[in-house]
Amino acid sequence: MEQNHNTDDIRQQPSFIPAGWIGGFSEHPPGQTYPNEALLSSLPFEGNLSHLTSITRMLRARWPEFSWETTPGDPKTRMFQMFAPDISRLGYDDTGKVWAIICPQQGVYFERLGATLNIEVTVTGNRGWINENADTNEKFAADITIKPTIWFSPDSTAGWFWQQLVKLDNQWANKLPLSKVKGIRINATDEDGLDYLQVRMGERPNYPFPDRAKHWRDYAWTVANLAVKIGKIDSVDSKVDEFNSWVMELFNIGSGNLLQENNILTWNLWAGSPELVNQEEWAAHAEYWRYSIDVNHRPPEGEGSGIADFNGNPFSVSDFYWGIKVSEFIAWIAKELL
Repeated sequence: MEQNHNTDDIRQQPSFIPAGWIGGFSEHPPGQTYPNEALLSSLPFEGNLSHLTSITRMLRARWPEFSWETTPGDPKTRMFQMFAPDISRLGYDDTGKVWAIICPQQGVYFERLGATLNIEVTVTGNRGWINENADTNEKFAADITIKPTIWFSPDSTAGWFWQQLVKLDNQWANKLPLSKVKGIRINATDEDGLDYLQVRMGERPNYPFPDRAKHWRDYAWTVANLAVKIGKIDSVDSKVDEFNSWVMELFNIGSGNLLQENNILTWNLWAGSPELVNQEEWAAHAEYWRYSIDVNHRPPEGEGSGIADFNGNPFSVSDFYWGIKVSEFIAWIAKELL
């Protein structure tokens, strides 16, 4: 029988705090309680790549559990999925000041097209603190600003589908999302409309996850949560916008409306214990992931879980319907190239 672990069980596990911890950055003033919003609001938002040499320690999101409704507004359609391990990280220094937060990235491989659709929750700013010695429910708090980004990459630049995209890109002044720098940019806010997302301790309130998505039994060190409301995609021009709408429609069909406008995506980040940072590895992390997805069509640290409802019933899309939509997309591209 599977053993259940609660928070008290975890506190009884051996400490995994590596040498070098100083702490002190997040010490609460008298009368201040978690999450010390006054301290957070006084911190500037840092660029994720601006202070790499300051990052000496990290938490990895070993079990990133996501949830959303396939029909926005209908709780009966809520799905759950664990994304691949190590897609999110919190980087900080020995005093506990957060300097960088890496958010999810993954790829969806379109075998019929010979191309991968890369999805990255690009962090544009972060601020926060961590206290490795704090109580389980008060270990850290952070705010992030994000810009989800989507773009295509090819199996081979000689592939038929990619060649058609390149022709169309040349026809439309090189504005198609064929690289991250030209990717589809999606606007996003906090669930409550804030222009930044709040990363806070504990599981996400009001959105219960099934037992299979709880990882105290795996000796998680702690868990944090956040939520994002998906907004409109940035406009480029009328033709490119139409192309981008096709891409978003195909992605949402295959993912159960993961990035459907106005949908709310929540996630619980179950973290392993603190680790020391190799700064070269940290700097190369995103490219390492992206290269692996492009070449192998799978995350380098192993797969997550499939999309399933609360009871574990898998989400699926009709192959017939999917084939029709992909064919319509190809026909639309061919028409634009005439």
